[in-house]
Amino acid sequence: MTANEWSLPAVLDVVTDVAPEREMLVWTTVRRSYAQVQDRTRRLAAFLVSRGLGVRHERAELERWECGQSPVAILLSNCPEYIEAMIGAFRARAVPFNVNHHYAPREIGALLDQVGAEAIVYHRRLGPAIAAAGAAGCLLLEVDDGSGVEPLPGSIAFEEAIATAGDVENLPEPSPDDLYLVCTGGTTGTPKGVLWRQADVYVSAAGGVDGATRELIASIAGNGAGAWFAAPPLMHGAAQWTAFAGLDNGATVILHDDAKPFDAPGILETIERERVTLMSIVGDAYARPLLEQLQARPYDLSSLVRLGTGGAVTSASVKHGLLELLPGLTVVDGYGASETGGMAFGASRKGAETREFEPSPGAAVLSADRSRFLAPGEDEIGWVARVGRTPLGYLNDRAKTEETFPIIDGQRAAVPGDRARLTTEGRIELFGRDAMVVNTGGEKVFVEEVEEVLRQHPDVLDALVVGRPSERFGQEVVALVQARPGTSPAPGELREFVALSLARFKAPRAVLICDRLGRHPTGKADYTWARKAAVDAVPATTVRT
Repeated sequence: MTANEWSLPAVLDVVTDVAPEREMLVWTTVRRSYAQVQDRTRRLAAFLVSRGLGVRHERAELERWECGQSPVAILLSNCPEYIEAMIGAFRARAVPFNVNHHYAPREIGALLDQVGAEAIVYHRRLGPAIAAAGAAGCLLLEVDDGSGVEPLPGSIAFEEAIATAGDVENLPEPSPDDLYLVCTGGTTGTPKGVLWRQADVYVSAAGGVDGATRELIASIAGNGAGAWFAAPPLMHGAAQWTAFAGLDNGATVILHDDAKPFDAPGILETIERERVTLMSIVGDAYARPLLEQLQARPYDLSSLVRLGTGGAVTSASVKHGLLELLPGLTVVDGYGASETGGMAFGASRKGAETREFEPSPGAAVLSADRSRFLAPGEDEIGWVARVGRTPLGYLNDRAKTEETFPIIDGQRAAVPGDRARLTTEGRIELFGRDAMVVNTGGEKVFVEEVEEVLRQHPDVLDALVVGRPSERFGQEVVALVQARPGTSPAPGELREFVALSLARFKAPRAVLICDRLGRHPTGKADYTWARKAAVDAVPATTVRT
């Protein structure tokens, strides 16, 4: 631990001292101030402590892949209680973690066991799934969602826990070494628990300044940061980071009601009503329907100056359409991962659009053999890495910790598995996740590059690209395509369209037209689904236009 390091509750207490009556959390009809949330989270912390939750072993006693704090599972749709549950657990020196509320009971049970949950905060409608998951021995805190589902036996209402809090005046002192645990979405495999020190995640992902003083935090909070809208589900790490970055800088954070189907008009009406200044989304899954709604009728979005997008690709055509309709907007493509935090950003404005990323402090590119860091302009496709304030490791997994978070040139690094090149100007040119590279006839194809081109076809609404076994090439490129209503693009036509922009070996050799593509609730691509669906793709190599 170094001087001027911060736990997340300590930062929020400084912000609250400066602006106690400022609205902190807004969701549907609920509006709570910084002072109200501070009181509620302190009471929740006291309740958790009274039930025996907290720190078991200090950080210095543990290996970097070990957790010495009580894990608290959160199975909630977006709501103020999600953020309150996190902050309350932090104040108790327990560690909250995200559980996808769309998981089946088997998946919920597996993650609860993997992390070792001691408590679960959940929406009442999810009670039957939790019961089926076999969460025996866990403290159960249920949030009434109006579903009418009966409470689980032995559960305690969230509001009752707050109302019956114990000793609020003698809470444990949170440490900058206390953990922040985020479970990955499992886009290319099973979820993994990423362990961060709060002091590190504050700087790398939650809007903090390295070495910040109390005076600096107070000054930033005093100026305010506007209204920040976290549109994606909070079970997605990037949405949590949007929320905490806003809160750590004194913003009002608005949460989208994600318990309902995606609602583009509702999101735009919220921006209009709340005078949102910054919003975060997840790639085309959000950007495309928002653009189509904006094209259908006007909204007053003059307050919105910054749109952050990450977690999935935002097509150049969609970005261009948004900037044409909202000329005062800056679209910020963010590159990052649960294993790195936000580490590179590309800002596009009307008339100045970009696909390159400016690296954040600590961002680097490793050589292909992972032996050294590349210098700007070296013509080598290496690995994106971050040094400095990186995670400690993967929960209870020494081997994967040492693989993904190696020590290079004496520095702790995070290497999430994405390939990239460092340009002469020092910018990062991204190619995509190595696990999704298709090796066809000895040539490597980065699937996101092909997906980007396919989405530019006038008849294509969405596209995913994977590899499937090929007797001739080892693997062949396969495109899964969702066509626009009323269109039926031919496989050969789509192959030739890609070949106009990319090398022919990158063009899909097979295509499957789908009613809807597999995506996780966060909007991220479900490549497990795509690989299974690719078996039924039909050849695209017989028709040329």
